[in-house]
Amino acid sequence: MSFVYISVSEEDRVAMLLMDDETGSLEPIASFPVPGRPAPMAVHPSGRYIYVGRRGDNRVSSFSVDRESGDLTEIGEAALMSDPCYMAADRRGRFLLSSYYAGGGAAVHRIGSGGAVAGPAAQWIETATGAHSIQTDASNRFAFVPHIADKGPNAIFQFRFDEETGRLTPNSPAVLTPESEDGPRHFCFHPSLDVLYTSNEQDCSVTAYRLDRSTGALNALQTVSTLPEGYTGDNSCAQIQITPSGRFLYAPNRGHDTIAGFRVDTATGLLEPIGHTPTERMPRAFSLDPSGRFLYAAGLDTGRLASYRVDQSSGGLAPLDIYPIGAAPMWVLIAPGRPLS
Repeated sequence: MSFVYISVSEEDRVAMLLMDDETGSLEPIASFPVPGRPAPMAVHPSGRYIYVGRRGDNRVSSFSVDRESGDLTEIGEAALMSDPCYMAADRRGRFLLSSYYAGGGAAVHRIGSGGAVAGPAAQWIETATGAHSIQTDASNRFAFVPHIADKGPNAIFQFRFDEETGRLTPNSPAVLTPESEDGPRHFCFHPSLDVLYTSNEQDCSVTAYRLDRSTGALNALQTVSTLPEGYTGDNSCAQIQITPSGRFLYAPNRGHDTIAGFRVDTATGLLEPIGHTPTERMPRAFSLDPSGRFLYAAGLDTGRLASYRVDQSSGGLAPLDIYPIGAAPMWVLIAPGRPLS
């Protein structure tokens, strides 16, 4: 079994649903109050803790997770420099990294032995307006902070990461600038290839970058549109995820209100579009389940969660059910429960 957690921003709570790992069906089972417009969420590598960023009061709440029931118990909170738009634990689970669109930077907080985020920040790095996400790579030696082009510099800031101290230092080169006004926003890593993919907010596209494992530098390989040919309406991209198999990648369109799907070449990491699946209006947040067999997309404007089965041969999405969630769902996080004995 797995648990689906959704930050319902305008209702100051996190909704929890139980997922059937065989059918993908969901059952609402609990709701946890979280003040201050909860939005981004992150899970500890151990699966024992979840972190919720509160954009209304510039704080982060730490929760322990009951792996059998999915229940959340708050174990602490810490102040942040500004309102966070993305958070991720480093690969060893010793630090929480966060990025700040309006604050124009990134922060590193220590995670205590009990799993709670400690304040104040161990490090704050000023980058530029539009900092939209941050993660470390599989080696835990490098970190990246994309900046969108709307009010930011249209760039990916590249860092070295010290997993012992949590220190971020600019890499060389420190900044990668796309050739066009792509506006990189979120990104994901291929699970086995040296490739990183960004969703480009302004360009409505996905870019594949080669990641040099020795230097941590990125080099663009390919950019593919998330929109069908001929579409001229308003649109922007948000999140991006790849299946655990590394064979399929998805990026929702906000405006066209579809989920763009791509087949991934398992040798090169290059992308081939496989179509667009209609979904809820303004799909800001979505997530694949840990097996890569189901996808869940939340409509920011509708307050509903749409579920799909992922065809393991083609990557196509087959609609399943739609669930009412609440006002302004901002994040979808799926965590596996403890295996049943």
